[in-house]
Amino acid sequence: MSLAVLRTERLEKRFGGIVATDSVSLSLAPGARHALIGPNGAGKTTLVNLLTGVLPASAGAVYLDEVDITRLPVHRRVARGMVRTFQISQLFRSLSARETLALVVGQRRGITLQWWGSLAHEVSVLERVDQLLEEFRLASVCDRRTDQLAYGKRRLLEIAIALACEPRVLLLDEPVAGVPAGEREEILQTLAALPAQVSILLIEHDMELVFGFSRFITVLVNGAVLAEGEPAVIAADPRVKAVYLGSGAEHAA
Repeated sequence: MSLAVLRTERLEKRFGGIVATDSVSLSLAPGARHALIGPNGAGKTTLVNLLTGVLPASAGAVYLDEVDITRLPVHRRVARGMVRTFQISQLFRSLSARETLALVVGQRRGITLQWWGSLAHEVSVLERVDQLLEEFRLASVCDRRTDQLAYGKRRLLEIAIALACEPRVLLLDEPVAGVPAGEREEILQTLAALPAQVSILLIEHDMELVFGFSRFITVLVNGAVLAEGEPAVIAADPRVKAVYLGSGAEHAA
């Protein structure tokens, strides 16, 4: 049996008397397509912040490739291969998609940067950038400033940036949040084509995406794990229907 790429043991986060994350233990297998779902206020974002080091844990532990990273800062977790995207777009507005990806790829490869001009002659960097632009359907808009891109393209660029960091584990925080209906399909297709070797934890409210993408689902309610299992099992679970999915959930799977 393969060891987990990412796992937590009884992870907790308390804010005074409020327990935001309540003894959460979960495990991501190599190549996982794992979704984390639950109603608003369930503690999903707090859990992701604990995984990535944005928040310190009150108790419990986080392991990446069976190494305890519970006390590592964010940048060291990224260096070890844990990368996330965010619910709200966070890009350098004045840079193009090509420039943004070149900076990320260059930094990941340890190239000393003096801004975009220093990368113009780095052939290996530019080759990787071109590959990412094609894979994430950004080639046609690669030279536009990011603040001029359609919102769906910005979300694609954010995922491309995450992949440019060469993650072992990718945390996708609501990748289609705020994306107009006409731009969603491009994102869904791109997510389906993400590298199989990257283990993915998807945090999402869009059940079409959750049940179409994931092979395993964890349901979080009031900071604690309510249920876990394959999509069909979760869709049929009466507890999950009662607190989150509602009637008709069986059709989503």
